[in-house]
Amino acid sequence: MQEKEFISRWFTFKAYGHKNVRATHKTTIEITKDDYLTTRGDCIIGIKSEVSLNDFPKWLKEDIKKGNMILVVFCSKKNCDSLIGYGDSNLILNNETKIIFRKSNYIEPATALIKSNKAAADLDRNLIEELKNGGELIVMITTINFKIW
Repeated sequence: MQEKEFISRWFTFKAYGHKNVRATHKTTIEITKDDYLTTRGDCIIGIKSEVSLNDFPKWLKEDIKKGNMILVVFCSKKNCDSLIGYGDSNLILNNETKIIFRKSNYIEPATALIKSNKAAADLDRNLIEELKNGGELIVMITTINFKIW
């Protein structure tokens, strides 16, 4: 078997937790540029995001639209969790406030990926506790293209 080197590009940004982070939604995870959070926002894990979906770099949007597998890593000071989802050629990727990761196939301008293996309710509760205390959230995103193999 020939050894292959895999080089990936990562897009990284920062958001912040809030006392009202509940992370109990069973189908989505959301990060927003908004600077507030009510208890109704049970899918939101980060506010005051440095970026929205519209701000994703061109290379990442192109890879997402190719239907590639997407790896998203969420880290606080002491805890990390991750999810795997998929892009789709029908994704719009231009919301100016939000980024939404979905378990379903539902597509609208804020949808960053579909068919996620996790929603807010599935995330590590130690990570969520840090975010409830206003902790910093680092989000790292890359795509995986199996066609290179």
